[in-house]
Amino acid sequence: MKEQVPVADSSTKPEDRIRFSQLAAYGAGGIIPIALFNVTGILVGLMGNISLGLSAFWLGAILIVPRLWDALSDPLIGHLSDNTRTRWGRRRPYLLIGGIAVAVFFVVIWWIPKGDMIRTWFPSESGFQWFQLSYILFSLLLFFTAVNLFEIPHGALGMEMTTDYHERTRLFSAKSFVGNLFAMSTPWLFALASMRIFKGPGGNEVDGMRYVSLMIAAFFIPLSFWWFFKLREPGFVKAATHEKTPFWKDMKHTATNRNFIMLTLTIFTLAMGFNFVQLLGSYIPIFYVFGGDKVAGAYMLGINGTIWAITGVLAVFPLNWISPKLGKRNTLTIAISLMCLAQLSKIVCYNPSHPYLIIIPTVMLSAGMLFFFTLGSSMVGDICDEDELKTGYRTEGSYYSVFWWFIKMGSALASFVAGALIVFTMFDETQVTKVDKIQGSIREMRTTVQFWKGYHGIASANKEWTENTRSQSSEAIREAKEYVTYLEKESLKKQDEINLSLPEYPALKKNALSNALSATKTNINALEQLQLRLEKSTSHPQASGIDTIIKEAIPLILQTKIVKARINSFELMSRLEAKSAETKNSKAHYQKIILEVTGVNNRLANLKTTLPPDLLDKELSAIESSIMPLTQQTPYTLLMMRVVEIGLPILLSIFSIFFVLRYSLTEKRSHEIKDLLKQRSMARNENPDN
Repeated sequence: MKEQVPVADSSTKPEDRIRFSQLAAYGAGGIIPIALFNVTGILVGLMGNISLGLSAFWLGAILIVPRLWDALSDPLIGHLSDNTRTRWGRRRPYLLIGGIAVAVFFVVIWWIPKGDMIRTWFPSESGFQWFQLSYILFSLLLFFTAVNLFEIPHGALGMEMTTDYHERTRLFSAKSFVGNLFAMSTPWLFALASMRIFKGPGGNEVDGMRYVSLMIAAFFIPLSFWWFFKLREPGFVKAATHEKTPFWKDMKHTATNRNFIMLTLTIFTLAMGFNFVQLLGSYIPIFYVFGGDKVAGAYMLGINGTIWAITGVLAVFPLNWISPKLGKRNTLTIAISLMCLAQLSKIVCYNPSHPYLIIIPTVMLSAGMLFFFTLGSSMVGDICDEDELKTGYRTEGSYYSVFWWFIKMGSALASFVAGALIVFTMFDETQVTKVDKIQGSIREMRTTVQFWKGYHGIASANKEWTENTRSQSSEAIREAKEYVTYLEKESLKKQDEINLSLPEYPALKKNALSNALSATKTNINALEQLQLRLEKSTSHPQASGIDTIIKEAIPLILQTKIVKARINSFELMSRLEAKSAETKNSKAHYQKIILEVTGVNNRLANLKTTLPPDLLDKELSAIESSIMPLTQQTPYTLLMMRVVEIGLPILLSIFSIFFVLRYSLTEKRSHEIKDLLKQRSMARNENPDN
């Protein structure tokens, strides 16, 4: 006898409403998959490329490896979560363990071994870069596994917290709301990492992220305990009576659900396309809109990201108004159309003369993506209801793990393709990192010079400034000895690909390293002699004698930093000359940059460290301001970045619309399923023996 289909009631009954405390606790879990998951993928690709000088292609390639690992780990975690039986439920233990692991491994990612001393461990620069890539890959595998351990049980928990069609959208909207609320701060992580207080005077953004990540971890650990103790599992009573099912049976069952396949393909193609916005969208403001100024670009990215997050927070409200009126599938189609319109608007809104126009496509994209991903998760819950009606079992973990894996695989493929296309566009990350090294040396010199501005001649020649001189000269000797070790090992290394286009480079580099080595060794001897004189003068202190020693010490303390700046400037010049020799279309661009580098080289060569600190700081400031334009990329690179970033998501959106139109689980049918499940549950309660 067929089960009678009742008249569907689309209103949410009071007993189906989720309490606000549960809504808030569940929504806070969106911080990890929405904010931290995305920001990690973006910043690893961005900072690895422009701060460490690693290949965009290989960074994109290694971002795929965790997704391949997820193909195994995600379904396993979903299956384990479905079949876990503990006194705390089957989802909550994973929220505690996963949340703490996410915090720990987010810190681990950013402690990438770097610096001249570590570089000397390897016979070539490429060997050192492969070591860094291997470290990043291993730490990302740990981090994303921890994210999966949290997110898959968390997403599955959301599907079973309510069976109401619209209340489920409200629950996942809360997750999007809080995740985007936290995402207001995450775009500023790059800007925070760029601040001197975090990265130090000679560091870069990766150095800054080491300390920023510690603050993030300190926030997540107590939050994990809150999720564990606060959230409840209303579906566990029913699930506890179910028999445990084999892994492959669950996977086969999930893969044969037609509506699930159509929904997953919709999400996959769109995620793959629009993740170009996240990767290439970080390069365009820095290198096109602001001409290579990473500080101004980081500030713009921070503002843009905050606007993105605010829009995502506010878009929750129209979503919960539109979706009940039009249905989830139609609302999803509107979201895709809005995102395509946002991409087209970038043709006008990427404008160096009016940088804040970027906000216009950001608002449309953020609203569209909020609609898209919130509805996607909610619709998986509807599919699980339909599946329970057919089978009598709930396997949210298996469904959500496969769905989540396809989202991440789309993101990873987008990162890989974007990395390959960045290489195709001829973006030169080596040029950027060599400029960073010059800037780092100049900033370290300025920090030292600004410190010595406090010394006012013979009137200040006291015990305090004697100790300052002793301390700084000792630090300068240590720095110089480390640099000697680096120069000696660098002299023995095999030179890289630059030899092919610049045959004279090996001889020029050997001469530059030899001169730098000689100057640094001489400086060490001079500093050691100065320290001996300082020791003698303290036993018979005379202000005039101490003043003379201090004035001699300042240039010697700066000497190694100047040598570093000159070597880095030489490397940059060689790189640009090689690129100029290789290219035909961009020769004028490189000749212009070479002319600017020549000016920097001349100023460094003529820099007199014996000048008074005020004048020396002024000269260093002028040199520093002339360095930033040296990161400018070729017109061809900037054009191709915009073409790819705008066009490819639009192309993939066409496929997404095709798949979503083939999704057949309507709103009416979902309400019918809800009522049938309630009838079945009531019948079982009345006849527990049947």
